[in-house]
Amino acid sequence: MVHGKPVTNLVNLAAWITGVLVSFAVGFGMIGGTLTVPYVQTIVPFAGWVVVILTVISVVLAIANKL
Repeated sequence: MVHGKPVTNLVNLAAWITGVLVSFAVGFGMIGGTLTVPYVQTIVPFAGWVVVILTVISVVLAIANKL
């Protein structure tokens, strides 16, 4: 099991980075109007900003937690 830990850590890091990038893509897509949600389009840009801000906060907290 000791030999698998570095690989596990690398896979977890790759998944985390992928999640952050997808969150930013979705958030900025909602802000810019590329991504829409039928029937609630008026609040989609606000929801996009919520996604972006929460992603930034989670990145900062994750980094602070590792220090």
